Amino acid sequence: MSQMRAMRLHAPGQPLQLERVPRPLPGEDQVQYRVLACGVCRTDLHVVDGELPSPRLPLVPGHEIVGEITAVGEGVGHLSPGMRIGVPWLGWTCGECEACVAGRENLCTQARFTGYTLDGGYAEYGVADARYCFPLVAEDAQAAAPLLCAGLIGYRTWRLAGGEQNRRLGIYGFGAAAHILVQLAVARGQRVYAFTRPGDDAAQAFALRLGAVWAGDADQAPPEPLDAALLFAPVGELVPLALAQVRPGGAVVSGGIHMTDIPAFPYRLLWQERSVRSVANLTRQDGEEFLALAPTVPIRTETRAYPLEQANQALADLREGRLTGAAVVIP
Repeated sequence: MSQMRAMRLHAPGQPLQLERVPRPLPGEDQVQYRVLACGVCRTDLHVVDGELPSPRLPLVPGHEIVGEITAVGEGVGHLSPGMRIGVPWLGWTCGECEACVAGRENLCTQARFTGYTLDGGYAEYGVADARYCFPLVAEDAQAAAPLLCAGLIGYRTWRLAGGEQNRRLGIYGFGAAAHILVQLAVARGQRVYAFTRPGDDAAQAFALRLGAVWAGDADQAPPEPLDAALLFAPVGELVPLALAQVRPGGAVVSGGIHMTDIPAFPYRLLWQERSVRSVANLTRQDGEEFLALAPTVPIRTETRAYPLEQANQALADLREGRLTGAAVVIP
């Protein structure tokens, strides 16, 4: 059996190990792909650092994958070798539970997730269920990789917060998702207010360069009340801070899969029909809509490339806030 290089997690809290392992073969309804690029997402940090429970071990992380199909399994009819695909976080759903039947496959009770309960893209090759792959026309794999989660989750968060109906939009945590979403919001005529770690002048300047009308520290008040606030930083203390800046009837939506505990806050912050909600995973419809929309904006990602063997450094740079835009691993 052919071998490949892969960065694998053997225990939460430990560095990934560069190993030679058998190249996976496609089963029924699966495709095998050569990894062209894999974005580094904050969810990867939550998996590697042990903040998400019970990952598959040993595990190949990574779920913002751009690949080229190299083989297909039985039952695959709409994809063929040579095609370029995107492989996202949602890797499989049962299609039979109450959530799936209701069209909410992102809440499937048996869902499997790329780079968490399924091997992901920090490797030279991978396999994925063909039904959960998105055909891509993007020529620049490195630029396209962050769209597969930062873009998709950002889009779902924006949509669940009210989408285009919000004129004044706050974004807390100006990382990969925010730098994509701000471009969509500005293109839709929204006024974006960017909130960063206190004193993060580089992130604030980055937000202003991408079209935000104001940028400041997360504990600061913007010049006017927000219609909605989107939270991409995994910091529970941001929830009451954001609620305090949202107008009556506005929404605070958290786009993260993990967040530190939310502190107690006075009811007056929630009163007047403000709402707080979370986003869980994505649906294939989200992917189809956003990937069709992104070229029309057009959305331009800003990335820093790391070779496969430096995946630990990419994770460390993300953890410590040393990135502007998104990190991408290139095998």
